Amino acid sequence: MDEQPLRFDTKIAVFLRADLAPWQRLNVTSFLVSGLGTQVPEVIGAPYEDADGVAYLPMFRQPVLVFEATKEVLRAAHARVLNRSLPRAVFTADLLSTGNDTDNRAAVRAVPTADLDLVGLAVYGPKGGVDKVVKGARMHP
Repeated sequence: MDEQPLRFDTKIAVFLRADLAPWQRLNVTSFLVSGLGTQVPEVIGAPYEDADGVAYLPMFRQPVLVFEATKEVLRAAHARVLNRSLPRAVFTADLLSTGNDTDNRAAVRAVPTADLDLVGLAVYGPKGGVDKVVKGARMHP
């Protein structure tokens, strides 16, 4: 059987600020994509099962594109995400020093939108809309 590759009309993108340490990049990415999975159920595929019948949790049904951006590009992407009202998750520099979910939410709530010190952003939406948000960022090396 000759199967054609599946093409998605949506896109998941994660932006990471270029000055993050490697462990921070991994941590921020993990937190950001967890937000999309909980609020945008269509991004989640079916559960997995191996040949022995052991079940595994479902994961995203499509690739996640990870981009690197300067602070300025990240701020511009955030503005474009808000203008397009796309589902999004944010990670601010303050969250790198908090130790729990309650403090994380309080840290974001304490800062006006324009003053958020963004280190990460995840977005989901129609491919064309997300492509416009990605402008100025480059694929993560």
